[in-house]
Parts: sequence; structure tokens; C-alpha cells
Amino acid sequence: MLWIVDCKIQFENRGVTKFFTLVGQREEEKMGKRGRVCVVVLGDLGRSPRMQYHALSLARQASLEVDIVAYGGSEPHSTVLENESIHIHTMIQWPKHSHSLPKILYPLMLLLKPIIQFIMLLWFLCIKVPPPDAFIVQNPPSVPTLVAVKWASSLRQSAFIVDWHNFGYTLLGLSLGRSSRFVSIYRWFEKHYGQMANGSLCVTRAMQHELAQNWGIKATVLYDQPPEFFHPTLLEEKYKLFCRLNRYLCNPLGVQDCVSTETTGIGGDDQNETLFTIQVGTSILLKPNRPALVVSSTSWTPDEDFGILLEAAVMYDRRVAALLDENDSTDEGVLWKEISGGKQYLYPRLLFIITGKGPEKEKYEEKIKRLNLKRVAFRTMWLTAEDYPLLLGSADLGVCLHTSSSGLDLPMKVVDMFGCGLPVCAVSFSCIDELVKVGKNGLLFSSSSELADELLMLFRGFPDECDSLKYLKNGALEMGSSARWATEWEEHAKPLISEVISRNLK
Repeated sequence: MLWIVDCKIQFENRGVTKFFTLVGQREEEKMGKRGRVCVVVLGDLGRSPRMQYHALSLARQASLEVDIVAYGGSEPHSTVLENESIHIHTMIQWPKHSHSLPKILYPLMLLLKPIIQFIMLLWFLCIKVPPPDAFIVQNPPSVPTLVAVKWASSLRQSAFIVDWHNFGYTLLGLSLGRSSRFVSIYRWFEKHYGQMANGSLCVTRAMQHELAQNWGIKATVLYDQPPEFFHPTLLEEKYKLFCRLNRYLCNPLGVQDCVSTETTGIGGDDQNETLFTIQVGTSILLKPNRPALVVSSTSWTPDEDFGILLEAAVMYDRRVAALLDENDSTDEGVLWKEISGGKQYLYPRLLFIITGKGPEKEKYEEKIKRLNLKRVAFRTMWLTAEDYPLLLGSADLGVCLHTSSSGLDLPMKVVDMFGCGLPVCAVSFSCIDELVKVGKNGLLFSSSSELADELLMLFRGFPDECDSLKYLKNGALEMGSSARWATEWEEHAKPLISEVISRNLK
């Protein structure tokens, strides 16, 4: 009888052990006892794609519930909004300074802003969102973000992970100067609280080296890679996109240009034709005399000198006229009429579509209005998160003016362009060669004259006989298809996040 009871106890113990083993496995699969991570962005979530991709990967690839604490403004991608495991908590944004505010109050406002932001962050991170296994915070901005997240992680016994996109103190130095005392204080906070993180991710090997050598921070490189919705655009998708954008293409930043004259009769009830495509029966064709479409995405901030692009556009316009033996007296109206009638030239018209929002946008729009160009036109617009990849996949060339305040981060816009098979001309700086391979998927330039030379070389014979452009496009397609965000995140970010959460549970 005792033998039977003993066997029964052993069987039950094994059953209990097996039950708890299964529970433990499920907890391990969920990467933490709470099964939850909080992503923190002290900025516009819609303009923070990398943090949106983090949230998607945490939900899809780690089966976690994800809280995002961020400012509103631009709408995030629909895949983020529609994911039931992602919960967005929108903070009230600090109001912009009124021009009527006395200058004597500016220092007070600069001091008050981070204090209010700090209190708001603590309220959301400690009260509004459920306790997470980890906080993942975007840096920059560093103050008060890193301080608030560190405090919240201590209070909620959560892990603290920093995703280093750049250095905040270098951005502040653009406006105040690197020698400013405020910049030195900012750098101290950024370094001190960055060292307190349980784990770190960064965007380049150059930044990884800087963090290790001069900051005492061990970081894992997680390169930006395009997610699945960045891909070459199908012809039918191009046609539908240009139909939607027609009202923007018809409105020049000035009186009239080489594009607006052609789009005047396009649109309305007649949806068989766009600036770039025409529908013949059931077939959609690209127009042979269409302008070459060049796309540049910018935040309109001082670390991107948009003047370089304007100067290059003027040089392209003048050099083409010289190469075609046109003089200054050539009537632009006659030229545009010939182009609208189907005449092709050795060098095409260029349409630059500039996307993005930022403080210097209006200043440069005024400069564009004063340009008198025969073969170049500009349009500025803000696209939805769904239309932006379609535009990149419809373009012929991308231009990147990002120079990096630290010289250690890479422009995510170039990654997106490669994902859509779009070759890039980018400003040269210290670590850009980690991304742009000259002569394979793009070209580099250091001046407006070099960019103008590259535009002439790439677009000669457009659209059918521009072999250099086609070669770069193939290279961009190859690079864009070889690596995707989900794969990069699974290989580099997921192990780090899992390890940090596991250590924090012990």
C-alpha cells in the first residue's frame, strides 16, 4: 500500500514538474514574465519609422504585448495601427514658442520644457501603461528621456534598453555650438544615463566603436533595413499613385514650370493619363517623354543643406542648355510645347519631389519660387505612410542630403530607397560607405557641382539608353532584396532584448 502511495506521489510530482516546465517554456517564448515591452519615443511616432518597426517585430516575432508612448502628429503605418498587440499612448506635445513671446523669457521656457516633459513621461511610464519587462527608448532626444525612462525602469523593476540613433548633444551643438556649456551638460546626462542602460543597440559600426571607446557602453549593431512594404512599385500601382498625386503635380512652386504646362490638361474626369503613364485599352504604359522622377526625403533641418540640391538643379538646367546649343533667348514656352507634343531630348526634364516636414521648409520653398528653370521642376509634399514606399518605387533616382551631426549615423531614407530598388546619390561623410557602395548601388558627392555632373551622367539618354542608371538600379534592387528588417531584428535585436530581460528577472 505504501508503495502505491509513493508511486502516486512521484507521478503527481512529475506531472507538476512537467506543468511548470511547460509554463516556463511559454514564459521564455514570451521573453519575460509579464509578456510586455514599452517603446518610448519623445517625438512624432509617425516620423519615427525605426521605433514603429521595433514595435511590429516585438509583437510579431516575440509574441509580446507592446505599448508605445510617443507624441502624435503624423499617422503611423497602418500595420502598426491595425496590430491588436500594439497599444499607442499619445502624449500632449509641448507647444511651439510664440513669436510674440519676449526674448527674456526664452531661457525660462527652455528650462521649463524638459521639466514638464519629464513629469509627463513619468506619468505615462509609471501610471498609464501596464508594467513591462523592458523599456526600449529612442535616443536622441536624451534629456529628459533617458532620465525619465531610467527612473521608470527602477520603479517598475523593468529592464532599460537604449536604441542609439545618433548623439543628442551633437544635434544640440548645431544650434548652440559645440563649445556651449549647455551642450556639455547635455552630453554629461546623455553619457551618464546611457551607461546605466541594461542593454544598447546602435545603427552603425562606427557608432558602436565610439560608444565602446569613449563612452564605456557595449552596443549591438542593428542596421536599419527596409520592412516588407518597401519594394519596387508595379506599373498599375504607379498609375494609381500618380492619379492620386495629380493635384499636387499640377501646382508649381511659382507661376509655371516644365511640368505644370503638361499637367494642365491631365486629370479631372479623364483618368486615362498621368504625367508619367497613359492607359491604352487595358494596358498601362510609361510615357517615353516623361520627366525623370527624382525623390528626396528631408526633415528640413540644418544638418541637411538643401541649398546643394537647388544649386545642382540650376547647374543641370544650364549645362543641358549649353550641351544642346540653346541660348538664353530660347523661348521656354516653345520648348515646353514641343515636349508636351512628344518631342524627346538627349537629356530629360527633371521633377524633384521633396517629401517631409520641418522648420526650414518654407524658407526653401521661397527660394524655389525665384528659380527660373526650363527643364527642372520642384514639388514639396507630405505623403501617407502607405504612399511613401510607392513613390520611392516609382522614382528613377533618390537624393540624400543627410550629413549627420555626429558623423556616426546612417540615413534611414537611403535604406528605404534601396528596399524599393531605387539607386541613390548621397552626400559623402565619414561612415556613409557602410551603406552606399559607389558604382554599385549609388554615387557620392561633396558639392553641388559634383551632384550636377552625376545627374547629367545618369540621365543621358533617359529613359531607354541610360545604362549607368540601370546598372545602379540593379545594384540597389540586389541590396534591397538581400536584407530585410525582420531578418536583421531576429538575428541581432531579439537575442539582446531576450538576454537583458532574462538577466533582469534574476
